[in-house]
Amino acid sequence: MSLSYKLLLLTFFTLATVCSQVEEIAPQDYIKTISFSKAPESALPIFRLGETITLEFDVLNGNEDDFYYEIKHYNKDWTPSVLIESEYLEGFNEQRIRDYRNSFNTYQIFSHYTLTIPNEQTRGLKKSGNYSLIIYNDYNEIEFTRKFMVYEDVVNVGVDIKRSRDVSAIKEKQTVDIVVNANNFIFNNPKQSVKAVIIQNSNLKTAITNLKPQYILGEQLSYRYTKESSFYGGNEYLYFENKNLRGANNGVQFIKLKELYNTYLYRNTPRFDAPYTYNPDINGNFLITALDTDTPKTNADYAQVHFSLQLEQLPNNKTVHVYGYFNNYVVDESNQMIYYNDSGSYELPLRLKQGFYNYKYVVKDNNGTIDENAISGNFYQTENDYKVLIYYRDLGARYDRIIGVGEGNSVNITN
Repeated sequence: MSLSYKLLLLTFFTLATVCSQVEEIAPQDYIKTISFSKAPESALPIFRLGETITLEFDVLNGNEDDFYYEIKHYNKDWTPSVLIESEYLEGFNEQRIRDYRNSFNTYQIFSHYTLTIPNEQTRGLKKSGNYSLIIYNDYNEIEFTRKFMVYEDVVNVGVDIKRSRDVSAIKEKQTVDIVVNANNFIFNNPKQSVKAVIIQNSNLKTAITNLKPQYILGEQLSYRYTKESSFYGGNEYLYFENKNLRGANNGVQFIKLKELYNTYLYRNTPRFDAPYTYNPDINGNFLITALDTDTPKTNADYAQVHFSLQLEQLPNNKTVHVYGYFNNYVVDESNQMIYYNDSGSYELPLRLKQGFYNYKYVVKDNNGTIDENAISGNFYQTENDYKVLIYYRDLGARYDRIIGVGEGNSVNITN
């Protein structure tokens, strides 16, 4: 990417944070495997206030570049909050990431960077709410950004997953019911001051936002909507495992060694018209792991993973992409598949670190609309993870707190 284009991105991000809802900036090809450390596998970055926050990523250019970070605070709708830096952060912002280690015994040379908060310069965050980590280089050019959330454990949030109450979508959708118990916390005007956000499978881009309480019963707030809190069920994620690059494993058909190991996955087929089949997954997430090493962060190698989807060619106004949490559910040219007439399939190679990956195929039209389940189908039985965040802004307050987090899973979905 040219310097002028990167500076344009920086200008755009600055204007976006001043004017409107901030969007995440995707990294360039030389930055891979970005994740917030949340055991047991990569997961949605929601941290309790005071908890350690760790961001990790690999840089594949072999230059041992210097990278810097900046933390910004946002309102519940991801517009900039009015808090000044000293109000939400203790210590110094805009510091260099000092912890990095080089890869060892790998075909792909890379440096593994780790940012931990609190650290000597940034001693911690003082407020709950929405945050963004901005990673930039020596030239003040943004390399990528990542959103994360910090919450206070003030209220109890109950989450129950039901089949859709909308009869027309009962076979395809799941509804999320929420009950918030105040625990002696006093809500002022909860219809206006309390909002819920529901996130399916760690994907912030498909989250349902700004839900108001439907019923108020003493210290209890209840959300039992028919349509407003429902999601398409989708299907179980596809997956592969290449922790052993010398032998085929789950989802891998064969392997070739060229400049890097090339992992060829079994060809997938559409499932939208097939019966639902339960297949355990990790709901879009990924786990870095490698055989015969206790330090996969630096000893796990990268491979060219070849995805293949048997599908008739779509009209010119539609494209097929492969995505999951491994690329932060981005849909752009970096994960767009190419159609090959000779094989009658869409294909795409992606450079990925060894591990266990969930993925799915999605369709995008020229208006930018993404159909997540055009290829995989929608089934109410699908096992999905849901997280609910409760935002609260008291009368006269200057920022949105996250006062509770709840979790639910549809594995035991009921009517």
